[in-house]
Amino acid sequence: MRTFGTQGPVNPRDNYVVTRAQETADFIERIKDGKYIVIFAPRQTGKTTFLRAALTTLTTEDPSYFPIQLDFQIQRNAAPTAFYTQLAYMIRRQIQFVFQKRGTILPEVLTQFLENTHLTDHFSMTTFFEQLGKLLGTHRVILFIDEFDGIPQAIVSDFLYALRYIYLSEEFHCPYSVGIVGVKNIRQLNYDDTISPFNIQDEFIVPNFTLEQVAELFAQYTDEVGQPIAPEVIQMLHKQTAGQPFLINRAAQILTTELDIPKTEPITIDHFTAAHRQLLEEGNTNIDHLLTNVRKDQRFEKILMRITAYDSGLVFNPDDPHINALVTYGVIKKGNDRMCEIVNPIYQHRILQTFKPTINGLESVYLPEDIDFTDYLSTTGQLEIAQLLDNFQDFIARAGFRILQVPDTPQEYVGQHLLYAYLDTFARIVGGDMFLEVQTGRGRMDLLLLHNQRKYIVETKIWEGDRSYQAGKQQLATYLKLEGVTEGYYIVFDHRQKLEPRVETETLAGVHIRSYVIPVIQAAPSNTP
Repeated sequence: MRTFGTQGPVNPRDNYVVTRAQETADFIERIKDGKYIVIFAPRQTGKTTFLRAALTTLTTEDPSYFPIQLDFQIQRNAAPTAFYTQLAYMIRRQIQFVFQKRGTILPEVLTQFLENTHLTDHFSMTTFFEQLGKLLGTHRVILFIDEFDGIPQAIVSDFLYALRYIYLSEEFHCPYSVGIVGVKNIRQLNYDDTISPFNIQDEFIVPNFTLEQVAELFAQYTDEVGQPIAPEVIQMLHKQTAGQPFLINRAAQILTTELDIPKTEPITIDHFTAAHRQLLEEGNTNIDHLLTNVRKDQRFEKILMRITAYDSGLVFNPDDPHINALVTYGVIKKGNDRMCEIVNPIYQHRILQTFKPTINGLESVYLPEDIDFTDYLSTTGQLEIAQLLDNFQDFIARAGFRILQVPDTPQEYVGQHLLYAYLDTFARIVGGDMFLEVQTGRGRMDLLLLHNQRKYIVETKIWEGDRSYQAGKQQLATYLKLEGVTEGYYIVFDHRQKLEPRVETETLAGVHIRSYVIPVIQAAPSNTP
């Protein structure tokens, strides 16, 4: 039986695989046109899987294309001489592998040529490919290099200039097509101080899975095993992951193997909630990479919180090194409105957990005396969210200037951090689950509490004026209707001085909204050090 794969490239023999037919056809057409293609995307987004599948499809349809696949990940610290010696070995081995796979014998003249080849620099490499093209006759060599950003810095510029020379040559054109695959874009490789040596590149983006592709992936499992999966599970999974391939397959592993759901029972939204909870708490290679990267620079927190907390958001500036780095790490992207967006709700949740202090020092004043969180459960088992948030507003007042002393938290975002911690604590104690719902990916943080199969939605943002405040209510009303919920809660943190807390309840577009404007910056007493 096949499985959902998360460890390296997947293949249709052992794993359930999204076919990506449209993307594959586009990619193959570029190869046939002789393009020199670059594919750069964060790790674990399916680049290598896609590349290998596309090459298999092409060479099966037309054996005149001769693929040479290389990987530079172990070359990072190689000296130039060692790099080119290893390059010659990898090319020779790949050529032999292709002939063997096709069930044909390597011609003697080609065997002798490969045995006598000694690459020493980009000049000898250029000559090698010219002679190889002649020996292969009608075959068109397609050269694809995975983990290209592992190439030694001392080599990258001349290597790319050599490929550019081949591409522009009128005398020979071997390789016919080139693909460069990696995490860093060529412009980030610091080759020299001149223009790009590879300005002939044709950029190709391997997108995340669409909702239809996620459904296709799970349909393969159902066809093979017989276990049905509720459509809302697939929809919720795609919504929470934005189709990120690793997260999709990891969630599928949890659902189909780790939760021990009998194969005779369908996988339901309750099962998804359990899998989602595990994704928000476990360590895995994808999440470990994410959190390691966002901790690399203290300025990342300010950027990421700005994206989520303000309607005005943050303009996507590809020339800003910090924005560029977060894109490379797969944390943010450019939205349709040319603003920065965090790529999916699961990442946003883990980022907030990372920046949220483990102990904020205010836990003891979350609740009044003789009250605990279970008191916000009604006798019918429903959550009393209005009373819970009324208390949160009172808690901020009780804490007073101490909110300024929450460790390692920028004052600008202390309100969001405290609300997030408060609701997260509540959800765990009453046996509920909390989701982050990223709608625009910026300017608002929608918190979805699930308890006894009922949704409770709380939206939070920072005060940016009355127009923005009123517009936020309309946004929330639209979202509530979309989710089939009749009431919601809207919390706006106001950093202006000398304000009084505000609570409003109104009906908009047929749904009820309870709004709070909560002052969060309070002056410390003058005798406080």
